[in-house]
Amino acid sequence: MLISKKNLINLRIRKICCIGAGYVGGPTMAVISDHCPHLKVTLVDKDKSKIDAWNSIDLSNLPIYEPGLREVIQRNRGKNLFFSINIKKAIEEADMIFISVNTPTKINGLGAGYASDLKWIESSARQVAQYSQGHTIVVEKSTVPVRTAELIQEILLNSENSTYKDKKTFSVISSPEFLAEGTAIKDLENPDRVLIGGTDQEAIDLLKDIYLRWISEDKILLTNLWSSELSKLIANAFLAQRVSSINSISALCEVTGADIHEVVKAIGSDQRIGSKFLSPSPGFGGSCFKKDILNLVYLCRFYNLEEAANYWEQVLFINDWQKERISSRIIEKFYGTVSNKNILILGFAFKSNTNDTRESPSIGISKDLLENGARLFINDPKVGKKQIEKELELKEGEINQISTGGWTYADDIYHFSKNIDAIIILTEWDFYKQLNWEKISLNMRKPSWIFDTRNIVSKIDISKFNINYWQVGTTN
Repeated sequence: MLISKKNLINLRIRKICCIGAGYVGGPTMAVISDHCPHLKVTLVDKDKSKIDAWNSIDLSNLPIYEPGLREVIQRNRGKNLFFSINIKKAIEEADMIFISVNTPTKINGLGAGYASDLKWIESSARQVAQYSQGHTIVVEKSTVPVRTAELIQEILLNSENSTYKDKKTFSVISSPEFLAEGTAIKDLENPDRVLIGGTDQEAIDLLKDIYLRWISEDKILLTNLWSSELSKLIANAFLAQRVSSINSISALCEVTGADIHEVVKAIGSDQRIGSKFLSPSPGFGGSCFKKDILNLVYLCRFYNLEEAANYWEQVLFINDWQKERISSRIIEKFYGTVSNKNILILGFAFKSNTNDTRESPSIGISKDLLENGARLFINDPKVGKKQIEKELELKEGEINQISTGGWTYADDIYHFSKNIDAIIILTEWDFYKQLNWEKISLNMRKPSWIFDTRNIVSKIDISKFNINYWQVGTTN
């Protein structure tokens, strides 16, 4: 984009606005405010309930749970970190604006089921075009399809609906997030790398100067816009691929007598492979992996790369298959029926240290069991009843009209383990590793089962308590 060099060179970043106060925007802006006390950082969102939660006096009511986030918010909120629904004012004041809104998969129209829906990106760009003043640096923080910056630039340059008629200019750069839910603050404080993509060197330097407040320069990578946008998609695709790969091998281990833990140790010791993301599991979840791979598949097909599209789509097929395989294995262990069986589900978030349930394996597995008539008792230390009701599309205490299955929120594991036929561990919360299995075993109805999809319980310990035990990736 052509910009006024004079405007940009004289620009000092004093005020930052972030559009989108969710899983990315919240932690990112909190950490920036923590390390840049000279900056005024304002997160805006049209969802008043979300902003009210960020502003809640009770910090346990923050809209997202991340270890360390509460402390960062407490240090900076009301000083140089603010949460507001006044989008117009925040954009007017801002020298730099981060776009950190959701880019869900399209549900209709061209590319439905695969392509990213950019309506919130477009809406944000139009708001920036309308309310910004002088020169504004716009930073893509959302995960977007490659060449989305062209859409943003087109809107900024050609908007006819501008509140301020004086000449205004823009720079658009990309700086995608590489955060893992559950370790987001740690990832922001000490990142493996920070990526900045763009062609306007002065704008890049201004953003780089913010990161340099706490990140060493050798970790800041500079690319062109398109490489930056694509790198985020590819990073998630590669991580998801590893999860699907090891889960496919876990199934092979179960039927051949190999032990997945021994296989992981053997291959993970190879420095070319490494040990990360090689833990067998019920599959990946969260807001990014599935969405980003679908987008990657769409892009490959858009550019007539059918073989590449089929390759990446298989990662999703394996992930779905793993969840279905676990559901089937549980039902098989009960001789083909779980009707009227009492089953305690431990964990509903897609991973530990987060309250995010989007695409959680627990959803699909729970639905499968409900459809087969099971009575579920669901526990999660950070996921509440209303959130579970929304994901299962079934209110607590209601009966599935087809199968007569239903569920209850289990806030006390020991109490709800009474007369339970099976326990399924679906999220690797540390709390579950400390459970008193002897006490639980005395409550369970015999014969009883533990299905450990996260490999957090010792088979040797469980064998002492007269409980049948199944662990993903081992012969049982």
